[in-house]
Amino acid sequence: MTEMTETNVVYHMLPKAAWEAVPSGQAYQAATLASEGFVHCTAEPPILEAVANRFYRSEGGDWLILAVDLSRVTAPVRWEAADGHLFPHIYGPIECAAVTQVLPFPRRADGSYQLPEALQ
Repeated sequence: MTEMTETNVVYHMLPKAAWEAVPSGQAYQAATLASEGFVHCTAEPPILEAVANRFYRSEGGDWLILAVDLSRVTAPVRWEAADGHLFPHIYGPIECAAVTQVLPFPRRADGSYQLPEALQ
């Protein structure tokens, strides 16, 4: 199993429309917060790319990646095992102040996701 990293920055992917719908000054609440009780994240960009291609490749629209500074998140964060890795799950909304970067999540010609240069 992959060990927890020492970084405070984790990554979350979401549809661009979902990010644009967050009211100014409000915290972001992923759909999974209501359905699963937490926001899915990863500390390793290559794993984010693999997850995106495994579960979201057929999803349409533009997608983004949020870089989230865990030291600025007020909700509980639990590192939980899935598919042989430890994933940081945020058990509450993500404050906009915790988001340090918003990056486009581009796709290749075949529709697969490709990490932006900033995360390679």
